Amino acid sequence: MRRLIVVLCALLGARHAMAAGTCSNLTAQPVNFGNYTSAATTTGGSAVSVSCTAGTAITGSINAGTTTGATTAVRKMKSSAGATINYGLFQDSAHTTNWGNTPGTDTENTTATGSTQTSYVYPLASAGQYVAPGTYTDTVTLTVSGGTSPVSVTIAVTATVVAMCTLSAGPLAFSNYSGSLTTATATLSVTCTSTTTYNVGLDAGAGSGATVSTRLMTLNGATLPYQVFQNSAHSINWGNTVGTDTVAGIGTGTAQSLTGYGLIPAGHLVTPGTYTDTVTATVTY
Repeated sequence: MRRLIVVLCALLGARHAMAAGTCSNLTAQPVNFGNYTSAATTTGGSAVSVSCTAGTAITGSINAGTTTGATTAVRKMKSSAGATINYGLFQDSAHTTNWGNTPGTDTENTTATGSTQTSYVYPLASAGQYVAPGTYTDTVTLTVSGGTSPVSVTIAVTATVVAMCTLSAGPLAFSNYSGSLTTATATLSVTCTSTTTYNVGLDAGAGSGATVSTRLMTLNGATLPYQVFQNSAHSINWGNTVGTDTVAGIGTGTAQSLTGYGLIPAGHLVTPGTYTDTVTATVTY
């Protein structure tokens, strides 16, 4: 009788262990964003595969990664210089359902089929990050819980930030000109990746015969000369030859304002009317 009781308990224990299930062969593809140029960047889906005993309830979770200050909602890749770039890992291709590690909130849950099951991690690096160029990396850990013990795998995350600049410009609007010296200013905004050197140049404009030192506004064939300078004293011309008459700067990762100082010299008694010109600003980096 005692022997029968021992054997019966052993069988019940074995059945209980089988019901708990096991998971194995967990694999995950690395996440490589490629070149990041301040636009929103994704890589499509990175496959995650695992095999678990049929009927096992399994939960997939991903931690915040290895970069200080990261969370499961805002993960961070880091460069060798210590700069960071934010990114997210999602459960869906629309990037609306975060993949984190809080059970019942942002983990991925399913029931094992007994065969290899594949899911996908959908990464997204958000737009508007003008960080210093270089290679950025992170490592996150994916854990599948279910059965007798969890299994984990690390996922390498990388991106290459390339130098990038954007430029916008407002109008140079002179007041009424009646033959006296007249001035006006225009504001340009340049945003470049941190530490990126740049030069902003202005071409000669659209007036026939204009130069970068004497631009021409026109009205039905008539012309009104004007100039654009880098300084309020109107002593440093703003042209488009890098190293000679352009405005140089170093990107900070945020918008930087530049001012163009326009001047119409005195003494031009031209036909009355509205004179216009179009000048193209170019940023070189």
